[in-house]
Amino acid sequence: MYNQLCWFRNDLRVRDNPAFSSALEAGPTYAIYIATPGQWQLHDDAPIKIDFWRRNLIELKRELQKLDVDLLIFEVASYKQIPELINKVLQQLNIAQLHYNREYPLNERMRDQLVDSECAKLKVLISSFDDLLLGPPQFVLNKSGSPFKVFTPFARKALAEIQNSSNLLNTPIKIEKNRELPPIPGRLEDQVEIDGINWPEAKSQWELHWPAGESAACDQLDAFAQNQISAYKEQRDKPAVNATSQLSAYLTAGVISAADCWRAAQKYFDNTGVETWQNELLWREFYRYTVVHFPHVCMHKSYRENTNHIPWRHDKEEFEMWCQGQTGYPLVDAGMRQLLSRGWMHNRVRMVTAMFLSKHLLIDWRWGERWFMQNLIDGDFASNNGGWQWSASTGVDAAPYFRIFNPITQSKRFDAAGNYIRSYIPELAQLSDNCIHEPGDRRPNNYPSPLVDHKFGRARALRAFKDSAS
Repeated sequence: MYNQLCWFRNDLRVRDNPAFSSALEAGPTYAIYIATPGQWQLHDDAPIKIDFWRRNLIELKRELQKLDVDLLIFEVASYKQIPELINKVLQQLNIAQLHYNREYPLNERMRDQLVDSECAKLKVLISSFDDLLLGPPQFVLNKSGSPFKVFTPFARKALAEIQNSSNLLNTPIKIEKNRELPPIPGRLEDQVEIDGINWPEAKSQWELHWPAGESAACDQLDAFAQNQISAYKEQRDKPAVNATSQLSAYLTAGVISAADCWRAAQKYFDNTGVETWQNELLWREFYRYTVVHFPHVCMHKSYRENTNHIPWRHDKEEFEMWCQGQTGYPLVDAGMRQLLSRGWMHNRVRMVTAMFLSKHLLIDWRWGERWFMQNLIDGDFASNNGGWQWSASTGVDAAPYFRIFNPITQSKRFDAAGNYIRSYIPELAQLSDNCIHEPGDRRPNNYPSPLVDHKFGRARALRAFKDSAS
């Protein structure tokens, strides 16, 4: 039997992990994880997200130990050092085959191409898998063989592919224990312990709100599927209601698979709530698909080139007020404060806050995209970029430029009793349900007046989009 190496990245689990299963099936298996603090900084990964990786690495190491698999941890500055490191590990451990699950942003694909080249030099085989998606992106094409640019036909084709996929619909195979490995020849170069990595300083509430590990993720999925998914369609847009899955952080870190989520939902397939939630999983799929087929979005560029001439404002003072939840629009401010305190924000409010920055304030959507990444526990490049470009009307199948959410109307519609606002803006807690959405003269002295008038902001945005297109 030949030694195998499974490279864990954004797939920190043993269950339903095709790369790991492939390695164990092929022969005696080592596992590695490579920390890249310099790359995390370049990618604006949030401290809460990085700490979530740390805690899930600890849980992953425990799960691997139960299977007699050693998890070797390495630390290098950035992706640039990874090909050389893996070359050394492959030789030191006498590896015959490398197994990993593919990642789709441009930097990750370039990294993997270089690693594949190192494997070729050493005549090491490669097995890679589309684990982060429900299906391979290269197979979901329109009739002319081109990638889809509109969500609805993409979703229709993707759904057909999913329904024909026996691998996706079947229960994951049971994982067997590792076969006996020769002892590791001493400590390898750049090898570290988990607590030896340059992690950000952790906060106690992070672990309270977001417990780590596959068991925690599976428990969350089961609770959602059994208790909330049936009402998901009716309740999902209400930020004060616990109606969403709260699985995004686990999906981003790969602690649970998208396939497991899909299978759990299929148990209740005759419910409209299930269809709505699965549609959200397909939006997640669509944004990753966009990153694969239109990689220019990975380079701080708009998907739609005809929006490149919009005269975005770069007002640092107004941007900072938006960041800190001081815009004078309660729903917007509640969302931004939720982000700061929880490292997460309700999806409806993400759209409202993003559209407020990019339309009402006409501030460059890339500023907001970066701020979200710097604070979100579930910060995922494809979903975050796709969501921001949707709101700013610069992205694939984005909201039309004239669609500009009125934050007061959104507040009254989706947080009618003001409970969400009260949770994050205590200075407004004493206002009536009617007044809390638009405090006006009743606002307390410690809450700001609106940063911009809705009608003025809307008119300015419409004018900017029209002028840039002429």
